Amino acid sequence: MAALDLLDRRLIDSYQRGLPICERPYAAMAEQLGVSEAEVVARLQALQDEQVLSRVGPVFDHARAGASLLAAVAVPETQRDEAAEVINRSAGVNHNYAREHRYNLWFVMTAADEGQLEARLDALEAELGQPLLRLPMLEGFHIDLGFPIPWAELEGA
Repeated sequence: MAALDLLDRRLIDSYQRGLPICERPYAAMAEQLGVSEAEVVARLQALQDEQVLSRVGPVFDHARAGASLLAAVAVPETQRDEAAEVINRSAGVNHNYAREHRYNLWFVMTAADEGQLEARLDALEAELGQPLLRLPMLEGFHIDLGFPIPWAELEGA
């Protein structure tokens, strides 16, 4: 695990929820943290580069902002990591994860509208060379993914 200093920890803990919704969110974060906007951007980029963070951005009700879909694909286990990289590079993909199931890669894809979503899914399906299981949402559930990080436990203190 990368060595994280106090500012890294404050960024992680402070913005799991409540990312500023404004023209310059990183500037607002910087002001709240008492550092420069450039420092916030550099720290977040470094945390992503080191794979401490997988994503930086707001979570919102997708139904109010466009279209989305849970999808899954069955790929040979020997090709799973390669297929996951293809999926991760696709526009609008988030929440990509492996499962112990015939459909062993699951992800959420988003788009501005249903037409763009279908085009993205079709393109990904063609690139993977495997059919996608498309699972439109019938009922929404909110899962709060923010949680306090037990820093002392992670450091063995």
